[in-house]
Parts: sequence; C-alpha cells; structure tokens
Amino acid sequence: MSATDERVRLETEQQWGAYVTDPVAAVSALAAADRFGEYVMYEKPGEWVFAADPIGGVELDAHELRVHWDGRTDTGPWAGSPAQAVDRALAGLPVDGRNAYGWIGFEFCAWSLGSTAHVHPRATLAHLMIPRIEVRIDASGVRVSGATPAETGDIHALIAASQTAPLPIAHPVDVSVDPTGYRDRVATGVAEIHGGRYQKVILSRKVELPFPVNIPATYRLGRVNNTPARSFLLRLGGLEAAGFSPELVASVDNDRVVTTEPLAGTRAFGRGSDIDTAARDDLISDPKEIVEHAISVQTSFAEIAAVAEPDTTAVSDFMAVRERGSVQHLASTVKGRLAADRSPWDALETLFPSVTASGIPKAAGVDAVFRLDHDPRGLYSGAVVTVSPEGALEATLVLRAVYQTGAGAWLRAGAGVVGQSRPEREFEETCEKLGSVAPYVVRA
Repeated sequence: MSATDERVRLETEQQWGAYVTDPVAAVSALAAADRFGEYVMYEKPGEWVFAADPIGGVELDAHELRVHWDGRTDTGPWAGSPAQAVDRALAGLPVDGRNAYGWIGFEFCAWSLGSTAHVHPRATLAHLMIPRIEVRIDASGVRVSGATPAETGDIHALIAASQTAPLPIAHPVDVSVDPTGYRDRVATGVAEIHGGRYQKVILSRKVELPFPVNIPATYRLGRVNNTPARSFLLRLGGLEAAGFSPELVASVDNDRVVTTEPLAGTRAFGRGSDIDTAARDDLISDPKEIVEHAISVQTSFAEIAAVAEPDTTAVSDFMAVRERGSVQHLASTVKGRLAADRSPWDALETLFPSVTASGIPKAAGVDAVFRLDHDPRGLYSGAVVTVSPEGALEATLVLRAVYQTGAGAWLRAGAGVVGQSRPEREFEETCEKLGSVAPYVVRA
C-alpha cells in the first residue's frame, strides 16, 4: 500500500469511526438489511466483525462432506474425525488470506467419544463459510473489505442510520412451562450418578416460542442487557441464531497458546445489589458448586495437557466469579502451548464439547446427554467458530441463545447435574439462564 493509500484509509476510518458509538446497533442493522446474503457476525473483546456473502464454504453432515467454491459444489463421503475432515477441506480452498466463520453442532463430538449411534444420518456437524465482504468495527472505526464501492457506501449509510435508531420492543416469553419432563430427567441423571455411571452430566430443555422471531433485533436488545465473553449473530444454511456466549470452548492464537475457560457453578444475577452479593457469597461457599467447578477445571486441565507441550499447562483465575447477564458463575482459565505435532483443530476436537456443557467423564456424560436430553441439540452447546488463514482458531460456546429455522424458533438452557443435585433447583437454574434471553425476544 502506498503512503497516499494509507493516508486515505486512515482518514476514512477516522471519518466513519466518529459516528460508531454503538457497534451493537451497527452490526444488527447490517444483518437486518438483508442485502449481503448469508452472514456470521462475531464479537470478541473490542471488535465486531460482520462477515457476509459467502464465496465458498464447508458443510459436514453425518453422512457427507460438501465443499463449495466459486459456484461449484463437490460432494462426497468423508473419513477420520469431523475435525480432520473440516481441517482438510478448509486447507484445500484457495482462501487467499480470507478468514472462515461458521458453527459446529454438539453432535460433532460423537465420533471422538464413541456415540455415533445416537446421531441422525443427516445431522449437521459443521457449517463454515468464506465471506466475500468483511466489516470490522473497533475503537479505530469501520473497515470494509471485499465490497464494491456502492456496497461500501450502503454499509456506511446503514451504520450511520443505526446509531440513532430506537431499541426494539421485546415480547418476553414464559419459560416456566416444561413439556420435556426436565425434573424427571434430572432425577434419572442423579440416580445414574449414584449408580456409578458418571460423575456429572449437563441436561437441558428446549422452550418452543409461539411466534417467529426477529433475530437481529433480538440480538441488539439482548446484547444491551448481557455481559458475554463473546457474542454472535448468524444466518447460515437455513439456521438463524443470536447469542451471548459465557465462555470459550477453545482458542489457539498466533503464538499457539491454547485457552479454555470452564464455567461451572451458577447463581442468579441482576436482582439488586444486596441480593446479588448474597447470591455470590452463597455460590463461592456452596460445596456442591465448588465440587462441580473443581472437577470441570480438572478435566479441562487434563484435556489441554493432552495436546500441549509438556509442563506448559496452567490454571489462572481459579474460581473467580464472572457475571454473565442474568447469572453469575464460578470461572477459571486454563492455558497451555500447543505441541508442535498438533493442529488447532486437534485442540478443538480434544476440548469439544465444553466440559461444562457435556459431563464428566466426558464420554459417559455425552452418552447420557444423547439418551436423556429429549431433543437433539444441534447448535446448542456447540460452538461458533472463526479461523484465520494462518490457522489461529477461536470457538465460543453456544449458550444463552435464540435459534430459528423454517420450522420455528426456540430457546434452550441446561444445568449441571451431580450427585447432590435436586431436580427443582436444577429446573430453577435453567430458568435463571433463560432469563438472559427470554425477556429480550423481539417478535418478527
């Protein structure tokens, strides 16, 4: 880039950066405009990326792999693990410096954990796309790449208009009704734990919504009222979703540092200073919650150690309390340096699904999820994924989210079941977690 081009770029960023006081409104407006095809929006600390109009991508079902590029689709069987299949497929695309964005479903884990018999043959395991257009918003302003001059003008105009747009009106939904028999399923899980089948399982329940949802508007209103570790908004392959992720499943940065952030142990939050403080004190002193968190950290440590260089795995911020929307959690961070003979996708495969969304031991916990969780999970407790052309990878846990297909819209939440669990309390915990999204759902 010439000195003149660089000066123009900086002047443009300063010009357009001046009006972006609300990046949440900006990316919601881009998604709602419906001018840029399918998209994935991903927020990480200090940056929002709206990636749209795929020029290629990878779809992995239980029975086949579909690779799209430049208007052509190659379809065929795949071998090995889902992570290996996706990694090979992405490596074979001429991405030319572009990033990949998409999602992986909970069922992605079945191959590494021996639970493939439970997976529907047409279940989507992963869907990633390579965008033509990327819009990045951070403290320096707005940067648009891949768009035509006319599209770039439209993007800036949409963002400018969004900054004064009023917040949408919510249609809160009742999450107390449960046709899935959640309390009975929790009781079954507790009995299996006492029978020695596993130590912990995360069981969830689905809440069907009685109306179609405006997903971008729900994201905007929900993000204003949440404090996520990451957030996302997507429309890809017939699925729309928006969510406020409480934790990372896995990240591998450019220095090959692997990170996971297990959260386990929950109390309500946002009910007033005195009540929140009392709940926090109860959380950090509750033996059931401490045990649940400790065994989750122990499992995460062992998983990172399995793919890291020897003696590089460490825990930090052990049992810190992190506020995530309508709940507060016990949280820890586990890191290690990825071994030279391991890829970022190897790390993700080892850490996925999050121990805080599956169970301990993980294989037995996942088997229990498939048997007891009433409905297939799909994106719930899967991950939204970003992959750089250099191989850096980030996968954020999909919880506190709203989902929609042509068949309808729904919410979903779960709770960690251990030997000391009480079905009524675990049901109450799912209601507390659903409170991060249910009050902010916007009717289409």
